Amino acid sequence: MPSSEDASAEPGAEDAAVAGSAQGGGDGMTWWYRWLCRFAAVIGGVSCAIAGVWNCVTIDPLNIAAGVWMVLSAFILFLCEAPFCCQFIEFANAVSARADKFRYWQKAMFYCGIAIFPVFLRFSFTTLFGNAIAFASGVLYGLASLGKKGDAVSYARINDKKLADEEKLTGSITNETAMQ
Repeated sequence: MPSSEDASAEPGAEDAAVAGSAQGGGDGMTWWYRWLCRFAAVIGGVSCAIAGVWNCVTIDPLNIAAGVWMVLSAFILFLCEAPFCCQFIEFANAVSARADKFRYWQKAMFYCGIAIFPVFLRFSFTTLFGNAIAFASGVLYGLASLGKKGDAVSYARINDKKLADEEKLTGSITNETAMQ
């Protein structure tokens, strides 16, 4: 075990440990689910970009605003989830590393928020279906924030303990009323 002096010698060691514990291997999320979330976000970015460009081909200013928002949402999704798609941007890896430090519920709120705003701005099939996959990636991250499902044995133990506590409480109330 490293001593406290060893940990202070490396300035970024604590940050890396916190980031690793926040979303690393100990978060309970399987590798395939992590890749599913990333894949859904990238596909959501593609659908946002295509629908956003299609939305901008109009005269209506609200459609144009929704389309621009969708294209920016696609850019943000690519930047956070697939920085290799943005190799021409110098800060892409830094943004991706920062996004990986966020908790899953924060990513879920952010992705759902950027996906739902254009739908409220201008409700149409293009905005609805263009943002559906990006919203779904937010939902997947939200489900990841809930954690793994418990096993049946531990759930049965908790349920038995609750029943025993209720019986004790009911028994003590019954005994008190019988004594009076």
